[in-house]
Amino acid sequence: MATTGTRVLTQKEADIQMMLAADVHLGTKNCDFQMERYVFKRRSDGIFIINLGKTWEKLQLAARVIVAIENPQDIIVQSARPYGQRAVLKFAHYTGAHPIAGRHTPGTFTNQLQTSFNEPRLLILTDPRTDHQPIKEAALGNIPTIAFCDTDSPMRYVDIGIPANNKGKHSIGCLFWLLARMVLQMRGTIAPGHKWDVMVDLFFYREPEEAKEQEEEEVAIAPPEYGAIPEYAAGQLGLASDWTQEQWTGEVPAAGAPAVAPVAVGGAEWTAAPAPVADGWDSAAAPVAAPVDAPAVNVVAGVQPTGWQ
Repeated sequence: MATTGTRVLTQKEADIQMMLAADVHLGTKNCDFQMERYVFKRRSDGIFIINLGKTWEKLQLAARVIVAIENPQDIIVQSARPYGQRAVLKFAHYTGAHPIAGRHTPGTFTNQLQTSFNEPRLLILTDPRTDHQPIKEAALGNIPTIAFCDTDSPMRYVDIGIPANNKGKHSIGCLFWLLARMVLQMRGTIAPGHKWDVMVDLFFYREPEEAKEQEEEEVAIAPPEYGAIPEYAAGQLGLASDWTQEQWTGEVPAAGAPAVAPVAVGGAEWTAAPAPVADGWDSAAAPVAAPVDAPAVNVVAGVQPTGWQ
């Protein structure tokens, strides 16, 4: 009797399963004529379904092109869409590429007078429609372009188009994670047959409110400062907790009670003639200045003193 066990998925099958979970296969209701070859079918609601087998093959092709460039700094990975900016920064961090997250400055690839002028050997984009300006400049500079293309994306000046959903934050993060892992595997950084220890969640876009809440939670559970002085209760120190004012102030005579006369020591009546107390600063007599001898003036015979000596 044959035993039925769970079959271990190959890497391609596991990657396609991850892409299905991230909605990479969902296209739009429109389809460009150059993207028809990558469409698997059309749903009843009009959404085109992308063939993920061809998506995985195009990811492999793009990874081979990236690995063929000796200096990773000659690769520019760019995203003007907010959902792809964190994925672009993470991809550049792990692969060594140069990231441009945010708006593209016109003339970056064509105007040599700009401080941000750059001549890359390869350009990787998130959306050909949003990043149309760098695609045009790359075409003028003969720079090969790799782009994630949806079913309605224009394919003009795109050399390698990876069919995928480029509008979802999970989809964009999953695609850049897969591409980075393939590049590291082909470079030999990741051993074959081993999983990448970097989670795909790091490539996902995070809402600013979510990041702020997490920071506030980390501040709330922060350990106490080393310089802080702890407050101890009286019971922890073994002291009585019912402190009274009499223990500290002592016996203070009342306002109407007569003052106690001091006792003379050794028979000497040192309190008999008390010294007068001055009411203020002006009542005290000013000290008498000591006489100062005038300096002697040597008078030379025959010279009248002028008074300057």
